[in-house]
Amino acid sequence: MRILIITAGSRGDVAPFTGLGRRLMDAGHQVAVAAHPSFAALVGGCGLDHRPVPGDPRELIRAWSRAASREEARALTRAYADGLADGVAEAVAGGSDLLLTASGPAPLSLTAGEAFGIPVVGTYLVPAIATREFPLPNARSTDGLGPEGNLAAGRDVLRRAEGVFAGAVTRLRAHLGLPAGASSAPVDVRPVFHGFSPLVVPRPEDWPSWAEVAGYWWPARPCGWHPPAELVDFLQAGPPPVFIGFGSMAAGQGERLSELVAAAVERAGVRAVVQAGWAGLSGRGDDVLAIGDVPHDWLFPRTAAVVHHAGAGTTAAGLRAGVPALPVPVMADQPFWASRLYRLGVAPRPLPFQEQH
Repeated sequence: MRILIITAGSRGDVAPFTGLGRRLMDAGHQVAVAAHPSFAALVGGCGLDHRPVPGDPRELIRAWSRAASREEARALTRAYADGLADGVAEAVAGGSDLLLTASGPAPLSLTAGEAFGIPVVGTYLVPAIATREFPLPNARSTDGLGPEGNLAAGRDVLRRAEGVFAGAVTRLRAHLGLPAGASSAPVDVRPVFHGFSPLVVPRPEDWPSWAEVAGYWWPARPCGWHPPAELVDFLQAGPPPVFIGFGSMAAGQGERLSELVAAAVERAGVRAVVQAGWAGLSGRGDDVLAIGDVPHDWLFPRTAAVVHHAGAGTTAAGLRAGVPALPVPVMADQPFWASRLYRLGVAPRPLPFQEQH
């Protein structure tokens, strides 16, 4: 079977699908991943085909931070969605028998699947079906809402997500010759498999029967990967270090954050491995080593603790390694995962990124 996985966003929105894709490929399927051009090496390095979709998520995040108004930020998002729609349609037109879609581009994937007569299955990395048990990630309010409040907050999240792509879906339907007005909301994708552990987020009892929690899809290691010699030497030169990294967050804030990290490491009296990420963190001091992308499943078990932005994948890797975590959430679903870590008793209260100076 030819399977196309459609995703969009930062590295954390792509890496888990390399693991899912490799397992499907090992089962005998042909697998391609539609993702932004900046992830061609990540996808291809894991032995999967890459189909590009327009967009630069790093530049989009930077543009959001520079936007002079909420309307300007919305215009940037609409332009991103329009480009993504064209890319999804082209990727699907390249041929496939089954579409697996992340929750973000789900409205576009559903539209393209309808046009080309291809079934669509949801493969979501975050909870994306409203429930009475908790507010969905990105809810405007989360504390003490009660069952009905949780449900309402979740539905609001889904409405806002649908609104981001509404214009792009309308234009895509017209481009593909589909009748206007039909819904292409994420909730219309069925079935849906959620790629996180039921021990971290148990399946809500009020979810429909077509929604499941499947467990984490661990990112695949690039073919032939070996740890950098400098990192191996650093790990062997002293006690396990603390990992510090913010993934795809805080683009352009490397100088300020590097100074903050250096001061914190010195004050705590620990060694640290600092992952540059999109912020561009640097290592300062004899007890700090700066690194690029290193598979977390290899690195985290060799650390004493992990300080991170609480992205879904990094959160999962820390749990899998069994090391303490200090979550510093920045945006999107990160406060949700940070709160989960605290409630599980494996991390202290989250330290919101905006409060760190």
